[in-house]
This record gives sequence, structure tokens and C-alpha cells, in this order.
Amino acid sequence: MKLKSILGVALTTAMIMSCGEDKKQDPVVDTEVKEVAAFDYNVEQFADIKVLKYQIPGWENLTLKEQKLVYYLTQAGLAGRDIMWDQNYRHNLTIRKALENVYTTYSGDKSSSDWNEFETYLKRVWFSNGIHHHYSNDKIKPKFSSEYLNLLLAETNTKLEGEAFDVIFNDKDVKKVNLAKGVDNVAVSAINFYGPNVTNKDVETFYANMKSPNPEKPLSYGLNSQLVKENGELKERVYKSGGLYGSAIDEIVKWLELAKGVAENNAQANALEILIKYYNSGDLQIWDDYNVAWTAATEGNVDYINSFIEVYNDPMGYRGSYETIVQIKDFDMSKKMAVLSENAQWFEDNSPLMDEHKKKEVVGVTYKVVNVAGEAGDASPSTPIGVNLPNANWIRAAVGSKSVSLGNIIHSYNNAGSSGRLAEFVHDEKELNLEKEYGQLGDKLHTALHEVIGHASGQLNPGVGETKETLKNYASTLEEGRADLVGLYYLYSPKLQELGLVEDWQAVGMAAYDGYIRNGLLSQLIRLNLGDDVEEAHMRNRQWVSAWVYEKGMKDNIIERVNRDNKTYYNINDYDKLRELFGELLRETQRIKSEGDFEAVEALVEGYGVKVDQNIHKEVLDRNAQFTSAPYSGFVNPVLVPETDASGEITAIKVTQPEGFPEQMLMYSSKYNFLPEVN
Repeated sequence: MKLKSILGVALTTAMIMSCGEDKKQDPVVDTEVKEVAAFDYNVEQFADIKVLKYQIPGWENLTLKEQKLVYYLTQAGLAGRDIMWDQNYRHNLTIRKALENVYTTYSGDKSSSDWNEFETYLKRVWFSNGIHHHYSNDKIKPKFSSEYLNLLLAETNTKLEGEAFDVIFNDKDVKKVNLAKGVDNVAVSAINFYGPNVTNKDVETFYANMKSPNPEKPLSYGLNSQLVKENGELKERVYKSGGLYGSAIDEIVKWLELAKGVAENNAQANALEILIKYYNSGDLQIWDDYNVAWTAATEGNVDYINSFIEVYNDPMGYRGSYETIVQIKDFDMSKKMAVLSENAQWFEDNSPLMDEHKKKEVVGVTYKVVNVAGEAGDASPSTPIGVNLPNANWIRAAVGSKSVSLGNIIHSYNNAGSSGRLAEFVHDEKELNLEKEYGQLGDKLHTALHEVIGHASGQLNPGVGETKETLKNYASTLEEGRADLVGLYYLYSPKLQELGLVEDWQAVGMAAYDGYIRNGLLSQLIRLNLGDDVEEAHMRNRQWVSAWVYEKGMKDNIIERVNRDNKTYYNINDYDKLRELFGELLRETQRIKSEGDFEAVEALVEGYGVKVDQNIHKEVLDRNAQFTSAPYSGFVNPVLVPETDASGEITAIKVTQPEGFPEQMLMYSSKYNFLPEVN
């Protein structure tokens, strides 16, 4: 799962990625920059987006063989990037190719406001891997007319017609993923995981009839397929060589074969071999075999994430979005943070969970800080900052999991530019100083605790089905909130100081609690349009966690809402009691998950995580209007350039930075174009 949002990484701190039902973490909203670096992390800004770049620390310390491994893995990842575009929406590839042709061939007036709006629209589409916003899931509305687009199409001899043209401007397919209560979520979601006329009931019935060969090791049915109706009969179109997306998958396999040839060890090579078999067959048993092998392959300097993994984009929680991350181990930080993995059992034993919901033995949680060398698909341009995989509960319980924090991504976020938002939304000078001194450390620890301890903790009751089946469209937000709560419970604990992770556990914990409540109740609202409900899973979990503890603590004034100069602030009066409330809520969220209590999760999320106080929301937007920094951030990737000798053998691989965001997007479209427009 991806960690998509932490405590206070910075509003420019993009998004984090993932774990077992959805363990993705995304960056949050308001930290100030503490370091001025010579490297310019900023690329450009448009609409609500800031595009950044990152370096690859430690590249020069890799052997040539290891650099080849990284290069082959990044090429494998990019080979499948168009899969994500098509998964996001059925017309995305048609629209993108038409818009790119206009962009590169139009020779008319490029000084007009219409052309500027066209450029901005295309950049937003690039950033979101399609015409729906990467975070809100709303269809992106162009600020130019259909007449103007028709003019551009005619002058560049570009074809875009029918539904693919109309949908840019009309009110159809307005939500990529619609998780609203009381609607047929599949039918009203534009995501291309399901064919026309497929409904929630169809999905539930289809998979209820599928039984895993071993009920104790349930297969991830639906993970790698599209479910469609043909002549009224439901059938899966499986992602595999020779199947759906086969032409891109064959290219992925080509590069994975090369990567296997330069693997660092037998365990790594074996995992790659099984992944290749999975891509060739589409067999979900082989997918489980791969995850077991990949989880066990912990040695080496290079690792990767590759395939159809996170289920956030499926309103029913079955189908995985294509993504890849290639990473290099950060040895110094990994050594410092490994202490969490080594003490995972202590955290489980001392958690506030009911005894029957605690794991008697926490198995194989490995944690590393890594430096990203390349990303694609659902991980790019909007990237997670932490990842915990695999997602299957039984594998996590029996074999373990891998947790990583993307160190160079977090570093880029934190050094891309200062934000005055922090000073605007903190309650007082004390809170401001705590955040400045301890905020980044608190964020790093919360990411680590969320991924390593949070997603690995707890267990389902015997006989209870997978969370996607029992909690349905609330599964992702509950899991992310549960992992957040584990992190919050332990962030304000002397154990962190005892383990040598902090020098002042109370100050770090106070800064972390301040940041979480501030973000959950105030600052994250800048990402919403006035009047919108909260829909994204991570935003929901931050709100329902914060709103629940605020309400439950009102009698004792644990968190106080302050109005000063017509501005709203939240002030924590009792951190010890707030920790108790976090523990109480953690106990309940684990009960809900362990028992598969749908009514309880629906009441929790709908009651605390969806609706927004419109007066406070308007106030937050008004207060935020003074700041020019965009609320969302993402990245271009470094470009790995191989140098070869006369025989074609790679002799060196250089790391360069792209010229700009449009240049990289156009290069990707040209070089990694392995799918037809309609699949």
C-alpha cells in the first residue's frame, strides 16, 4: 500500500504510496523549508500543480552491473505507462495523442489566452494520466471552448471526434472513481476497469462464485483484469501476454528478462523469473508465488515495485492499477530506521488492540529508506512517499512485508521552496516553533510507523473475508486511517527515545499531533472546491480520525477550537488524553476490520469523514488565497542515458535531468507507445 499523506510534509509534498488494502501515503500540507540547496528542485507550476525534480543519491556508488539492473527495471516500468492511461479512462489515449499532435504541430498564434489555456489543460492531463484529476477524481474542465479545440484540430490536421471529443466538454463521466453512498459506484465511475452496464451487484455476484483452492490463502481475484459483459454474460479480459494490454506487457517482459540477467543474487533473479511468468500467464496463483518470493528477497542494493498493485482506483477494491518504482537502498538511513522492524513485536504486544486482534507473531517486516531512480504508471508524476507491500493479508501474516520510505522524494518536497501556509494555520508561536524544529522528523517517523508497524499490525477474525469484500468502498480509507492511528499512538511515546530515534519524544509527539489535527480539520481543505464532499481515501481518513477525536474530547476540552480575528484554529490542550483517544479509535477500527463490520465503518466514515463545514471551508480557502504555491506536487524523472562501445555493450550509464515537464511527457509518448488508442 502507498502512504499518500503524512502529517506535515508540505502542501507541496505530493502523495505517498501504499500497502495491503491500500497502503499509500501522500504528503501533507504545511511545513516550511529548512534547508537551501544548490540543486533547483522546481521545474514549473500550472493550475493547482507544482512539478519538481529529484536527484539519485548513491548512484555513483553502484557497480556498473547494478546500474544496468536499475536501467532495465526503469525501462520495464516505462514500457507499461500507457496501461495506466487506458485503465484510468477508455478515451484517455485517444485524447492524449490528439492533444499532443496539436501541441507539437500547431503553428498559429501561441500568445492568446486560449492557447495558454490549451497548454495548461494538456499539462493537467499529463500530470493526471488522463482527463480526471489525479486526486479529486473530478473530470478536468478546460477553460477554452469546443470551437477553439475544433479550430486547433483543423489547423493541425488532427482527428478527434465522437464521444472522445464530446466528453472533454460535456457532463458525462464526471468522476473517475465515485465512492459516494447510495449510488451504484461501478456504474457511475468512469474508471476503465469495468465495461458498460456492469454494476456493483454484477461484481459482487461474479466474485462471490469464485472460490480459492486454499481458503486460507485467498487469491486476489479481479486484480489483473477488466470485467465486461458480452451478450449479457460477465467475463474477464485478463492483463497478460496475448491478452488485454499484451503488446505493452511483452515489452515489459523484454526488459525484465534483461534485468534478471544482471540480478544481484539468486533470490532477486528468482523473483523476477516468477514475475515474468505471471505477466505471460496472468495466473493469480503465480502472482502470489511472486509476492512470496519478492518479499523474501531482501538482500541487495536495488529493489523495485512492478505490476498491477494498488486498488484505490477500483470503487469495489478488486482491480490493481499499473505502477512501478525502482529504488536504491539508502544505507545510512535504513540502518537508523531498521530499529522499528526489529521491535515490531513490542509495538504489537503493547498496542491498545483487543487481545484477540493482535498478532501473536509479527513476521518479516523489513523497513528501508530508499532513493527512487525511476517511476511510472500510478506512481508518476504524482508519487507516494512510502510503500508497504504485498497487499494480501495472508502473505503479510505468513511471510511478512517490505516497507520503504522514499527518502530522496521526501527530501525534494522539503527543499522545493518555502510556504507561508504554516504560519497562517498554526494556533500560536509555540506550535509554529515545534513544527519548525520537529515537524520533519515527526513526519518521517509517522511514515515509518504507518508503514512498518501500522499496516503489519492486527489480524482478521477466523472466517472473516478479505476487507475489500466486507468493508467494500470504505476498505481503503479504514485501512489508511488504522495505520495512521498506529503511528499516532506511538509517536507520543517514550519508546521512541528509548530506541534512539528521537532526543525529545514529547516535543516530537506534540509537533506530530499538532500537524495531524491542523491538517485533518483545516489545511487539507485547500484541495477541495467549496461545496465538495471529501472523497479521496486518505483525505477522508485524516478527517474522520481528526473529527472523531475532536468530538469525543469536547467534554474535557482536549482539543479546543479557537476563533481569533475571524479565523479558526485548533489547539491541543492535553496531549496525553489525545493519545488515549487515538488508542480508543485504533481499537475500534481494528475491531471493524477484524470483524468485517460494514455498518460500523459506514457510520464512521460517513459520519466524520465525508461532509465539510462549509463556513470553515470558505474561510480556509479565503485564507489560503494569499499563497501562490500549488497544493499538489509531482515529479519528472531523471533520465538514465546508457553509453555503449562499438559492440553495443553498455559501458556506463549517466544520470541527466529532463529539459522540462512537456519535453519528458512527449518523449515518453513517443518512445513508450506500445498500445493502440482503443484496447
